Amino acid sequence: MGDAAFADNPTPVSRRRLPSAARSDRRFKWLLVTPAILVILAISIYPLVFSIWVLFVNYDFQIPGHAYVGLKNFRQVIFDPVARYSLLVTVCLTATNVLIEFLLGLAIALAMTKTFRGRGIIISIIIVPLFISPVIVGQAWALLLQRPFGPTNYLLGQLLGQEVTISWLTQWPWNFVALVLADVWQWTPFMFVILLAGLTAIPPHVYEAAELDGVGTWQTFWHITMPYLAPMIALAVTFRLLDSIRLFDTIFIMTGGGPGTQTYTVSYYLYTIGFTQFHLSRATAGAWIFLILTLIVVVFLVRRLLKQEES
Repeated sequence: MGDAAFADNPTPVSRRRLPSAARSDRRFKWLLVTPAILVILAISIYPLVFSIWVLFVNYDFQIPGHAYVGLKNFRQVIFDPVARYSLLVTVCLTATNVLIEFLLGLAIALAMTKTFRGRGIIISIIIVPLFISPVIVGQAWALLLQRPFGPTNYLLGQLLGQEVTISWLTQWPWNFVALVLADVWQWTPFMFVILLAGLTAIPPHVYEAAELDGVGTWQTFWHITMPYLAPMIALAVTFRLLDSIRLFDTIFIMTGGGPGTQTYTVSYYLYTIGFTQFHLSRATAGAWIFLILTLIVVVFLVRRLLKQEES
């Protein structure tokens, strides 16, 4: 009886003992993943720790030494009017781009829900801008809008019947219009793809029941389509907001932040401070401030997104 109980309940020591082959196998697995772990730590943890040190010293290529300055770098960014202006520009451009892209993407998605001849070809053409680099997009739109060689002013002149001399890349507010045009052209297909997936997932019998009940088109859209599409709308808007606040490529190519600092976004401001003026400590402090603000937005959007999924 006692021997049987002992056999059924081995001691912790015997349970922990593994054959040498099993121990070797475990060590070999750790040996395989160790290089990857070290690389990840080297490219993530080390820059993070280094940036924290840079925050509190004077790390400037123009000034020798790295004297401790405390919170001076943060104060310089917070009280810099260009930094505050660039944050305002970032918010305005982001809100404008995402709103227009959502409206256009939804309109195109609604138009593409019905099957017709050539639908696949049209969808393929619509999503082409997604696969183009933002640098190339910025250069293409700069060539289209550049005065006097770009065709845009000429075509507008032919349409309006008078000469058009708009400086799209250097004149306010047309420089902002140019940036919005380039961003909307490239990223509206992103909204379109996600919203089209949401529309095609709506059960057809819901629309059939509404049609039998005599529900009008607008009532169907607001009371059936939009509630079913709400989670996908939240997903698309969240991803585009998080990407749009980092707008840099098209600004660098099209306006260079100008004229002056007129089209500075936060990303372009940090680039200028860090890699043009070489005030790396100030740029790092600005990056951390921007990161904290972005995290606040991310937490808010993710909570809204989770609420949409739960409902």
